[in-house]
Amino acid sequence: MDGRRANRVRPVIEGMAPKLDVLLHGSTTVNRGRAERCASIAAPGPTASATRLAGPAEVQRLKAASSARPAAPDVAFSLFLRLDADLDPAVRAAAKDAICDIATRATWKRDVAALEVDGPRVAELHAVRGVSYVEPGQTLRGPQAQVRPADTGPSPELRHVTAEERRHRNGRDVLVGIIDVGGFDFAHEDFLGPRRSTRWVSIWDQGGDNRPPPNERHEGTGWDALGYGSEILHDDMDAAIAAAPKRRMAATSLEPQSVMTPGSHGTHVASIAAGNRGVARRAHLAGVLVTLRPEDQELASSFYDSTRIADAVEYLLLVAAELGDDDGPLPVSINISLGTNGHAHDTSSPMARWIDNALATPGRCVSVAAGNAGQVEPLSPNDRGYSLGRIHAGGRFAGTNLRQELGWIVVDDLADVSDNELEIWYSPQDRIDVEVRPPGGDWIGPVHPGESIRSRALDNGTVLSVHSETYYPANGSNRISVLLSPFYGKERDGVRTVGPIAPGEWRIRLTATVVRDGRYDAWIERDDPRRLGAGQWDFPSYFAPGTYTDDRTISSLACAERLLSVANVDSAANAAHVSSSRGPTRDGRDKPDISAVGTRVVAAKGFDRFEPWIEMTGTSMASPQVCGVAALMLGISPRLTSAQIIGMVRTTSTPLPGHDFAWRNDTGFGLIDPAACVAEAARFHRPRPRRTST
Repeated sequence: MDGRRANRVRPVIEGMAPKLDVLLHGSTTVNRGRAERCASIAAPGPTASATRLAGPAEVQRLKAASSARPAAPDVAFSLFLRLDADLDPAVRAAAKDAICDIATRATWKRDVAALEVDGPRVAELHAVRGVSYVEPGQTLRGPQAQVRPADTGPSPELRHVTAEERRHRNGRDVLVGIIDVGGFDFAHEDFLGPRRSTRWVSIWDQGGDNRPPPNERHEGTGWDALGYGSEILHDDMDAAIAAAPKRRMAATSLEPQSVMTPGSHGTHVASIAAGNRGVARRAHLAGVLVTLRPEDQELASSFYDSTRIADAVEYLLLVAAELGDDDGPLPVSINISLGTNGHAHDTSSPMARWIDNALATPGRCVSVAAGNAGQVEPLSPNDRGYSLGRIHAGGRFAGTNLRQELGWIVVDDLADVSDNELEIWYSPQDRIDVEVRPPGGDWIGPVHPGESIRSRALDNGTVLSVHSETYYPANGSNRISVLLSPFYGKERDGVRTVGPIAPGEWRIRLTATVVRDGRYDAWIERDDPRRLGAGQWDFPSYFAPGTYTDDRTISSLACAERLLSVANVDSAANAAHVSSSRGPTRDGRDKPDISAVGTRVVAAKGFDRFEPWIEMTGTSMASPQVCGVAALMLGISPRLTSAQIIGMVRTTSTPLPGHDFAWRNDTGFGLIDPAACVAEAARFHRPRPRRTST
């Protein structure tokens, strides 16, 4: 290695995720700029400021004038931390105490913690005995359903499951939990019971401040970490509904949430799963409102990443426990119509481990939308929907010293100022070198396994980071991470200079130096398209033609083992909808599990008193139907495990015309049959053991 390369290539830091390494070594200026757009970073105060675009030459001048040594990050980080398995109990207890002293907030699920930590203290986590790995939360993708006006409301019998109704009682003693965006219109007619009382038990608005957070409204250590946001309880909602006519205001205006989007996604999803015209139409309802797209300065400085999903799941389990009795918590069926696209697409991501750990207890089920990244080709000359589907690439090396290249496109008609992330996962038996060539530039690298390039400002103004990591602790696989970041200049007079990502086709060259398996998979952690003003965008990058594949596009969140992963069927076409994400997982498991009709589904339209119904299409509409069916199954047999529910749903499924019973990467094991599911749960039902006195 020559001296020039030695100065630019560093060893990978063991036990730290590549992106976290980059973030921790960002200056205060850079990380405060990132806090406006990076989900796992938050600044102590408002960060949103006017920005102007800079060209590559100006970026180079600003870079040369800035200090080369990073400052202590004047931000906080949202993190997942994993402890070593099978620690001595005393060591485990000491590790948890030390971590909780370092973190400003910590939620635990067995060996995984969701944390918030001030920047300067993150390094202290690695000194704690028993800590295996630390990584930032993943950005949550918006659901991006296709929306159309509805001519009429849904038929009252449309989602009504009459089979075994006397036993499932339409979910009467089950909690349906909805983790979603856009707000929950608790006063909509589809959620009102007798005497116009809402069926919503509670809503935790994670970005709100209208009411106290959950930890101030409940007793018990389980609530302690849920010390942010605003919790609206049933009585608060009913009081607003009762006062609305006199005040001549909408009840949701009297008891507001931080986001109340007309036609809100969350309201529509809740209506499908458990509205009065939904599947589990007598179930209790609880919601968690996650903020994805901050609209003001204060929220722009807040976290809205995958650690919030971990907190949301924990909240709903606590609500189910509060609603329970001496026999235990109410059974709970949770729907998540959000997703992430980074990580290994197996069971090893912190969020997958969190959910799998939660679902080891009977009486719980989680349904997750498979994602809307299935389209890889345009459907019309002006259709750009394919850009959301070209997110996976893969191949196999036949022998050593062979090369393969990936084309990675950053759009050239917009100024993209978001981080663009690419991860390549491959067998621990192999070794792969990586090189990067910017559009019109020269090759950079190679970076060998165990090496990294951190935050190198290129001549085109993009900041490049490359990490080649071996033996990721949770799955033992190797990972190559490539991060393209915008350049952030210092703020002057309320204006910050931002250098966008260089547009065009970036090339990633892989050279296999050791081949025993040869297989590799690559995913782009795409952005949601969002205009930021001043000509700036967050916009998804995607793989070039000849690089992408049409499989393995399923959301990484939907790859967890014990949850129900749901695809979208277009009933009119008797086929999977073109946008529905495909499986399998990277480790070859059969996900999605099942499909449901998620095309042109009519359900409640939130926060619109003139048009109460709306039509939407997406896996987000398929997943809540499965969630509602799982709730009915738990109503019959409250001790069912999630694994048992998955087995029954798969066993009773109906193949689409022309299909057989074999698993397919677009529709799973077929279309869900709600009546057959509840009948199977009734046949399997085992009475809960009676308590005996001593």
